[in-house]
Amino acid sequence: MADDHDTHHTMLDTSDPVRYRASRRVTLVSLAVNTLLAAGQVTIGILGHSQALVADGIHTLSDITTDLLVLFAIKHGAKAADAEHPYGHGRIETAITVVLGVALIVVAGGIAINAGMRLRQPGSLPLPDILTLWAAAITIVAKEGLYRYTVRAADRYKSNLLRANAWHHRSDAISSVIVFAGIAGSLAGYPYLDALAALGVAMMIAQIGWHLGWSAIKELIDTALSEEEVAKIRNTILDIQGVKALHMLRTRRTGGHALVDVHILVDNKISVSEGHHISETVRLRICEVLDSVSDVMVHIDPEDDELASPTLGLPLRQEFLGGLNRKLIGIQEATQIKKASLHYLNGQIHVVLYLPVDIVQGETQRALLLKRFRDAVEDDPQIGSLDLCYQ
Repeated sequence: MADDHDTHHTMLDTSDPVRYRASRRVTLVSLAVNTLLAAGQVTIGILGHSQALVADGIHTLSDITTDLLVLFAIKHGAKAADAEHPYGHGRIETAITVVLGVALIVVAGGIAINAGMRLRQPGSLPLPDILTLWAAAITIVAKEGLYRYTVRAADRYKSNLLRANAWHHRSDAISSVIVFAGIAGSLAGYPYLDALAALGVAMMIAQIGWHLGWSAIKELIDTALSEEEVAKIRNTILDIQGVKALHMLRTRRTGGHALVDVHILVDNKISVSEGHHISETVRLRICEVLDSVSDVMVHIDPEDDELASPTLGLPLRQEFLGGLNRKLIGIQEATQIKKASLHYLNGQIHVVLYLPVDIVQGETQRALLLKRFRDAVEDDPQIGSLDLCYQ
């Protein structure tokens, strides 16, 4: 019989060396490009009198810090599971993604304050040099290139951390477009446009920072997968032969991976090995339909444990059979019981006893023997039913 049990399958491979090396390479490229860009933007922005370009350079300087944080997260998040962290270290990526989001918001606030102060004194705003326009154009190309390079790696290795950093690059590219427009407007005779461009950059950075940070926080508090993904998992499980129903379907994300827990209802008289085979099929099918799923726990129920009476207070096999033998002590045939099957269902134990096929002859004698067994246990509320089988 398939009694109530769990099958737990872990497929997390956060120690994947290929994923680690690729993520590290992408981040080192980003770090090198950002260092060169930041130096150029700040220097040219100061010399060329462009507040927007200096603000964009400070933004790029923040990227260097976040790139270093990403390297730290990749290194430690790639560690294999251990006794203290049986699910691996993937949540390090999630935690650092929160830091990335917060960093973006903080940088946005600083840029906005500085731009606002400059706008309060529009007459003192100097015109930027033409060189700052070229610097903004180069920055746009470089940042958009970094975004495309990083997001391809994020999609390939399913890394939310790399995806967060990719969008960091895209935010830089978009902000540099605004900077370019602001500098061009200032050169056309509207000096306040440079400060307005800086303010626009700040607003965009803050919005992206909030989105990334909040998404990572939802992962840290085990927010479920989307309704569409959960429905897909549910339908996949119900299509598997042997699964009668399911309940307590729970999902969450950790470090770019999806985790699934589910209770499935199977026939209460099948063997444990068949129940385990059904659970293995459930695991494989879920992983096939959703590539992001890396860990599945299947809890097998012989009855709906949300509706049936609990069986936790009932005795285990050895204790129960000891008491049963004492009740059957007056029945000579009970000494020849070959084995017993116990079915824990709806708050009671349903017993099947196996006797030698030649112990009694004829249906009448078997019916009388069954009555004697049942009469011996009829006063035991723990026993739901008793049957005899001959083999």
